[in-house]
Amino acid sequence: MEGITWLTHKYVMHGFLWYLHEDHHKKRPGLFEKNDAFFLIFSIPSILCILFGTFDNKWWLAAIGAGIAMYGFAYFLVHDVIIHQRIKLFTRSNSIYVRSIRWAHKMHHKHLEKYDGESFGMLMVAKKYRDKIKADNKKAG
Repeated sequence: MEGITWLTHKYVMHGFLWYLHEDHHKKRPGLFEKNDAFFLIFSIPSILCILFGTFDNKWWLAAIGAGIAMYGFAYFLVHDVIIHQRIKLFTRSNSIYVRSIRWAHKMHHKHLEKYDGESFGMLMVAKKYRDKIKADNKKAG
């Protein structure tokens, strides 16, 4: 799913659906963003796969739907809770992994327009971001 996430983020969210994703890069007041519509965009196929897979006795289709749903939960937990801290949990992690995904996402958000972005994944972090965090730890420590 990470590869699909990377492709979707780069070519859909930073492509033809930028108008929904743009407010995620350019903060506006309020609790919700147009970007939150992607929850529906991705949950509908998941629900349909689970339903049709269950009713048509196609376990593989239900498994695809469940996989999409599990990745959606991981996205919520990692992106909304850990990275953006929309719910205040895990706010002071010393984990190299957590700090690396936060740094990679910060580097992603330094680009305010849809072009010239970087770090489009979510769970896998490029080595350069881990190395930066490790170097910071050595300086601090």
